[in-house]
Amino acid sequence: MSLTRHLVLFARAPRRGAVKRRLAADIGAGAALAFYRNTLRDVVWRLGRDPRWTTWLMVTPDAAAKSPGLWPPVPGVRLIGQGGGDLGARMAWPIRNFPPGPVVVVGSDIPDVTPEHVRDAFDALGRHDMVFGPASDGGYWLVGARRRPSVPKGLFSDVRWSTGHALGDTIAGLPKSCAVARIATLDDIDTGADWRSWRARPRRRIRRP
Repeated sequence: MSLTRHLVLFARAPRRGAVKRRLAADIGAGAALAFYRNTLRDVVWRLGRDPRWTTWLMVTPDAAAKSPGLWPPVPGVRLIGQGGGDLGARMAWPIRNFPPGPVVVVGSDIPDVTPEHVRDAFDALGRHDMVFGPASDGGYWLVGARRRPSVPKGLFSDVRWSTGHALGDTIAGLPKSCAVARIATLDDIDTGADWRSWRARPRRRIRRP
């Protein structure tokens, strides 16, 4: 029997001053909010319609899950709260608690992510216990777990989040027997320089109703 593939998109309520604070310091809160809203909409639309996986939009704060008007209205995408704890605890929750099947977690502020990247991650989990999508700053934009026969112990323990050590710390905390794969390196847009470089690149158009 084929197990359901679970894609989990992590998102923060798109409100002025609450998202992309480092970017806002460079380009202004209004422009940073517009970037986040547009990226969130595009990523959920681009990935959430794909029938190869079930898509969950996990949001923070949890109360925002009761305001569906905040989020892109993509049919079939399931909206739930992230729960409490630090980023590691919130990412570990779906990996430990979702129904059977591999789980891939992706940030909603990665403008270059495509369904092909997600497919590559799920394909890697056919041969590995964990998969990561590295970022050039030492972090990662994607993490996935096969979850068979079990979730690796020590997942997301002692990770220095928002530093260049995040990926190395996460992998170092896994059991030595854990088979790890990496897919393409992508980045979110954290600074004004990142934003200007991203805007200068050609981008494919996304069709929406």
